[in-house]
Amino acid sequence: MHMEEKKANLTAALSILCLIILIVILRLTLELSKTFYLILGADIAVIFAIIALLLIRRHYSDARRLLESRWISEGKELRIEYSFLRKVAGVPIKFRYKEIEDATDNFQAQLGQGASATVFKGILTDGTQVAVKRIDSQERGEKEFRSEVSAIAGVQHVNLVRLLGYCCVTGGGPRFLVYDFIPNGSLDCWIFPNRTTGGRNRRVGGGCLSWDLRYRVAVDVARALSYLHHDCRSRILHLDVKPENILLDENYRAIVSDFGLSKLMGKDDSRVITTIRGTRGYLAPEWLLDQGVTEKSDIYSYGMVLLEMIGGRRNVCLIETGNGNRSNDGPGTSRRKWQYFPKIVSEKLREGRIMEVVDPRLLDGHVDGGRTMIEEREVRRMVCVALWCIQERSTLRPTMHRVVEMLEGRVAIEEPPDTQMIVVDLLSVDDDQIDDHPEVADGRSRNAAVMLPAEGHSGDGHHVAAANSGSYSFAMSILSPR
Repeated sequence: MHMEEKKANLTAALSILCLIILIVILRLTLELSKTFYLILGADIAVIFAIIALLLIRRHYSDARRLLESRWISEGKELRIEYSFLRKVAGVPIKFRYKEIEDATDNFQAQLGQGASATVFKGILTDGTQVAVKRIDSQERGEKEFRSEVSAIAGVQHVNLVRLLGYCCVTGGGPRFLVYDFIPNGSLDCWIFPNRTTGGRNRRVGGGCLSWDLRYRVAVDVARALSYLHHDCRSRILHLDVKPENILLDENYRAIVSDFGLSKLMGKDDSRVITTIRGTRGYLAPEWLLDQGVTEKSDIYSYGMVLLEMIGGRRNVCLIETGNGNRSNDGPGTSRRKWQYFPKIVSEKLREGRIMEVVDPRLLDGHVDGGRTMIEEREVRRMVCVALWCIQERSTLRPTMHRVVEMLEGRVAIEEPPDTQMIVVDLLSVDDDQIDDHPEVADGRSRNAAVMLPAEGHSGDGHHVAAANSGSYSFAMSILSPR
């Protein structure tokens, strides 16, 4: 636009200059003849016409620029108002890639990384702190993106992470989901002893969450899952409930996040048939039996999380006894044995020694915030709820609405029945088999692979199976020896 105006002005100036030069030449050749005056009058008229056209053009150009600026201003106001209304209504906003890039300072502040996604901290132009999830994988990333958007885009609950917007890069590029930033990180940093981990699943520093805050988190998560299961138009199965997917806000209220593996389930559907998805150590037994899944699968995972909150430890531990050293001449005195925490809790409940399963740090008073006094009746209530939730027969598990009522003390809680706990059978390889016959142990351990976490080390020096925060979707049979 400006170039065209400059060209027009330059053309007009050259035209006027040529006319003036013509007048000078004619004056010298024709002197003051009648012909000269006729040509002079015509030239002056043309010069005035050119000047008039320039003025008229400039007037209309100024009016057009003013109108365009007004349109741009009104359009920006409309976009801001539209964006505000979408935000109030809870409808995700479509961001441009440049906005995502600027908000994250070119993806500098990484918060965490999973199997197919990386999360970055960012700040929007209005000052809102956000967590930007970049989904890189092509086929799996597309499924995760669609699952997450379809599950969380239309739901509004105080204990569910809020999806602010999304961004799709054309040409098969990464996809982005923009969420509210939750400042205190994930629950696993606050219930398990701090330890250094390498690789992509880095842990940030947390602390030891007090008992009353743990209890409140348990209620918050139960309310969120109850909302997903019972109060949405379509039931939403999270299918990856674990401490790493439970965030804590500035007031230590629980926020359930990461819906990348979720499934929508119609109100009239009894179960959903799908490939195995979730995290080892939190998968319900029905995954093993290939019976399809329901909301009861989330309830099982929730019960496993409750037990970890109570004990401040992972549910499956591989304890190594002895000096743990092996010489070149042969095996040392090291012996390994699996511990299944839910089985220990169940036994302690029957023996009336339930306080022995509580996180020792809570009993020692090493907590961050909240009260240090722990009431045995609250521990017993949470333990009973957890054991009801992990019943291997899914029909025995309570609904999440019932779980909320039990945790809030609105209904009486019966003592849960003994459950088979097939994981114990899968772990029941005696120490001699582990040390002397690894091929026997391997055959049985592989069968339990999807039920068990990955190996790590506990804070007390024992060799333990530490839950892998990565999520998995297996197409093959889980009983395959591969």
